[in-house]
Amino acid sequence: MRKIATENAVGQTLCHDITAIQEDGFKGVAFKRGHVITEEDIPCLLDIGKSHIFAWEPEEDEVHEEDAAMAITQASCGPGVEYSGPSEGKMQITAAREGLFRVNRQALQAINSVPDYTIACRPDCTPVSPGEKLAGARIVPLVTKRKNVGQAVKIARGGFPVFEVKPWLPLKSAVIITGSEVYYGRIRDRFEPIMRKKLETYHSPILGVSKCPDDLEMLLEAIESYMKQGAELILLTGGMSVDPDDLTPTAIRSGGAELITQGVPMQPGNMLTLARRGPCTLIGVPGASMHHPTTSLDVFLPRIFAGMPIKKEDIAAMGEGGLCLACPQCHYPLCSFGRK
Repeated sequence: MRKIATENAVGQTLCHDITAIQEDGFKGVAFKRGHVITEEDIPCLLDIGKSHIFAWEPEEDEVHEEDAAMAITQASCGPGVEYSGPSEGKMQITAAREGLFRVNRQALQAINSVPDYTIACRPDCTPVSPGEKLAGARIVPLVTKRKNVGQAVKIARGGFPVFEVKPWLPLKSAVIITGSEVYYGRIRDRFEPIMRKKLETYHSPILGVSKCPDDLEMLLEAIESYMKQGAELILLTGGMSVDPDDLTPTAIRSGGAELITQGVPMQPGNMLTLARRGPCTLIGVPGASMHHPTTSLDVFLPRIFAGMPIKKEDIAAMGEGGLCLACPQCHYPLCSFGRK
């Protein structure tokens, strides 16, 4: 790469995109890589502060910024992810489908430890829609050593995929609403429309919604009925506190499910219960889900619909980022809740 005074650069080929920032707020590419400079370009280049330009004369062990960014992007992107660029030396990585964005954190950290490389992305386990931006990759200088590219690509291939979007699984779901006051019509049920809306987000086929009094046998019968219908997710609402007559956690345990957790280090939604019985996940829905737009339930559901196994140690780590700030307008998942 050779540095040349702009006034003497007519006929030279630019080796990188040149960005312009103008008074009207425009920020973008004024001259593309590969552009051959003309006499008419000189005033424009000087106006945007380019008193020198760089012509591409590669050394044997050098890789251009665009080629370096392209190499790591191609090696990092897995299923459900697409990319575009390079532009201004950067590659843009976006979601190709709806689902859960997953990041291989160890691989990403290792790549960002390679000289010159920088990749920034959304947090792991973020629900995304097609076309949403996931990550951006580039190197800092205009060129990097070939060995750096090789090292970064080797890490990405060893940790492949570094980025992917797992699609929502069409889990057959059911809702069981517990509470004698609801069952006997003393109060209006408010859980059903909330649970239906959440399940519709994942395009889940709903087997049914049942209401039960505070009766353990009836609760167990409802669970068994949905299990026989092939339920893969059962949401149980009501009866989730620590009062003696709150039977939902007892019903989950008594039905032969493996209890993963009763309670999570998250607020709101401390009282969430999670269990597995064969291919079915059972969730004791925290009562806060009736009053708050976002609770621990909204952090767990995307993981479950993406087929992500949830372990006790994963839940213990959710304390960091587990506090909802109760913003006047909820922006989840574009916030710190559920992040670590």
